[in-house]
Amino acid sequence: MRVIAIKFAKKSVMDEKKVPVTVYSESTPNPATMKFVANMMFIKNGSTVEYNSPQEAEEAPIAARLFTFPFVKGVFISKNFITVTKTDAVDWMDVTLEMREYLVNYLTAGYPIFNETPEPTNSPATAQEQEGIAEPDPLPTTDQEKRITEILEDYVRPAVESDGGAIDFKSFDGSKLTVTLKGACSGCPSSTITLKNGIQNLFKQMMPEVKEVVAEEL
Repeated sequence: MRVIAIKFAKKSVMDEKKVPVTVYSESTPNPATMKFVANMMFIKNGSTVEYNSPQEAEEAPIAARLFTFPFVKGVFISKNFITVTKTDAVDWMDVTLEMREYLVNYLTAGYPIFNETPEPTNSPATAQEQEGIAEPDPLPTTDQEKRITEILEDYVRPAVESDGGAIDFKSFDGSKLTVTLKGACSGCPSSTITLKNGIQNLFKQMMPEVKEVVAEEL
């Protein structure tokens, strides 16, 4: 019996062995933005967060650390990836490896991603948002708006996320749909073409009352 107990104890130790953290980089349609994908989840509740300055990143230690790189001007986090937007001072080929290794070391050390889990995208405003610190995207209320968000979630968001960004419903006035672009999609030279030739045409087929799709970038 003692031998069996020892064997089970050894198995338990092996079961608790941590999976090594891996991070790989992907280019995006936006030449200023690189996507870093990890084998772990950063946000599990469907949230997306974007920071455009160190001050905005106070509640996200990993983003605050990334802003210590002098060429970083934006950080976007969603699911299992982070997209980083750089200045024109450097080329990605010169800094991608350094940033990827930094992320691996940070995540392996177990440092926190957020101080508090971000609210889900398009969720009711938090107390801070109500005080004017941040303005949340509005919740869909009408049947048309709910249908729009369903189309965005099912047909548009997966493709946008693969490019390192996010797209959220902003408003609908009966014919014009306004969306919010985040991450790699924000400021991307090809985003206008994607909106007009891709997303707008999709809505014309699936929801003809949507005549135009425009973006309100953060």
